[in-house]
Amino acid sequence: MTTVAGVTVPDSALANEATALVRDTAPELIYHHSRRVHFFGALQGRRRRLGFDPELLYIGAMFHDLGLGEEFRSSGRRFEVDSADEARRFLRAHGVPEDAVRRVWTAIALHTTPGIPEHMEPEVALVTAGVEYDVLGIGFDDIGPEERAAVTALHPRPDSKRRILEAFTEGVAPKPETTFGNVKADVLAHFVPGFERGDFVETILNSPWRE
Repeated sequence: MTTVAGVTVPDSALANEATALVRDTAPELIYHHSRRVHFFGALQGRRRRLGFDPELLYIGAMFHDLGLGEEFRSSGRRFEVDSADEARRFLRAHGVPEDAVRRVWTAIALHTTPGIPEHMEPEVALVTAGVEYDVLGIGFDDIGPEERAAVTALHPRPDSKRRILEAFTEGVAPKPETTFGNVKADVLAHFVPGFERGDFVETILNSPWRE
């Protein structure tokens, strides 16, 4: 059983199989990032005094970026949806109740859609909180330096800013149309020459409607 900064990784067959699956299918960078998302999300949940299911938060955190992987890049869907669908398949195969499956799917699908998850179930809110903390540093001082150091000692983040942006670029560049209206358009605008982001206003003005 792994406990860091007062947060324990669930020691269940479901959690252990999820860990093994992510270790086998995702790069080391994504594995460490996903584990940090779990710890930081749980710490934010404790600070906010939210009651949440630790196992569901863990599954959501571990699967949230799985859709960036090469095997999913031809799906034509947003990587968040691919990640969420993989989590749903995994949970259903283990007989997890549908309400729990729905919460995990939603947590993953919305983790790059700021301003909405925080108003939803705790597991949904905290997957996003963990992602925002680890990637963007949002609420950085909400977690103390000792807790932060304990998490990053177990799951280091060397050159993390550059490497995570590289992983995002590789994961979404083959399907640039899926970045319309979401934060990954910023990634492609920075790192993919010739990328043209979708424009919501132009989409309306150029729609088939006459007026």
